[in-house]
Amino acid sequence: MKFLDQAKIYVKSGDGGAGCVAFRREKYIEFGGPSGGDGGRGGSVYFEAVDNLNTLIDFRYQQHFKAPRGQHGMGSEMCGAKGEDVVIKVPVGTEILAEDGKTLLKDMLKVGEKFLIAKGGDGGRGNIRFKSPTNQAPRYAEPGWPGEEKWVWLKLKIIADVGLIGFPNAGKSTFLSAVTRARPKIADYPFTTLHPNLGVAQIDGREIVLADIPGLIEGAHEGIGLGDRFLKHIERCWAFLHLVDGTNEDVVSAYKAILNELALYEKKLLLKPQVVALNKCDVLDEKERLKKQKALEKESGQKVFLISAAAHTGLEDVLRNLLGYIQPKNIENQKQESVSAVLSTWSPLD
Repeated sequence: MKFLDQAKIYVKSGDGGAGCVAFRREKYIEFGGPSGGDGGRGGSVYFEAVDNLNTLIDFRYQQHFKAPRGQHGMGSEMCGAKGEDVVIKVPVGTEILAEDGKTLLKDMLKVGEKFLIAKGGDGGRGNIRFKSPTNQAPRYAEPGWPGEEKWVWLKLKIIADVGLIGFPNAGKSTFLSAVTRARPKIADYPFTTLHPNLGVAQIDGREIVLADIPGLIEGAHEGIGLGDRFLKHIERCWAFLHLVDGTNEDVVSAYKAILNELALYEKKLLLKPQVVALNKCDVLDEKERLKKQKALEKESGQKVFLISAAAHTGLEDVLRNLLGYIQPKNIENQKQESVSAVLSTWSPLD
């Protein structure tokens, strides 16, 4: 299935049905009076978050959603039927934005959550509603009220526990395939991953949902390479697994370049916990592994794991370390620098 993470659609609720102008025509009833019923309310349009969707591909084939109008009122004081509501199903994690693409209307974060995007128009009142002592035979009824119509943007942000970040060919897809049942495309050329992939890893009886996004390169925030389009899929993650290619000559520069791209996209991403791992250590000798590990630890100020996704070594230690970050209670108890302090001291790298 093709991955689609944003779509623009048109929604319109149903118009209300018109009220009816009618009079009783019954034998032996000399003054029957008005009997026109009200029109029915038009159908409304709702969004509903469901857990069996993970892409917006359905909206490539249908962009217009219109609810039916309410039925018109009828004689004998019969009201028109209400128009049926339209429910648009979207994946959990979908943001609904106004036509300008910036104003957030609703963030669909829970399975089964519903959001009214367009309310159906009210039905018009029939002429029986206008009967009064001074006007006992009204020949007027209201037309139905129009429904709402608008264009909205749908933008999907994947909900995962841990986001995999790093340069192209850092081994993110290989890591995902090694610890989960996901089978992303793997090859020895850059930008093999063209869309986010999800996988569920199990460690110590618990599950970790991992999101692999296309690799970043310097200048991604300016649209170079695949740009920063897919970075939104890691905004909701509890933590990042930063994979650094061990075969890179300067692993510190590679590490700092990725942090720089994160900051230029959204500085708050720097506040999320990061686990750093030096990948592809199976092709390095012990001296080179230790040298690069110490250099990364000095730069990051934390422990750097030595792993090989291809050889399946060191993976369990990384997953156990990540497990401590994905529980909300642990996140709250963690000692972190204040947002203002980090944002004020950070500046893009030269």
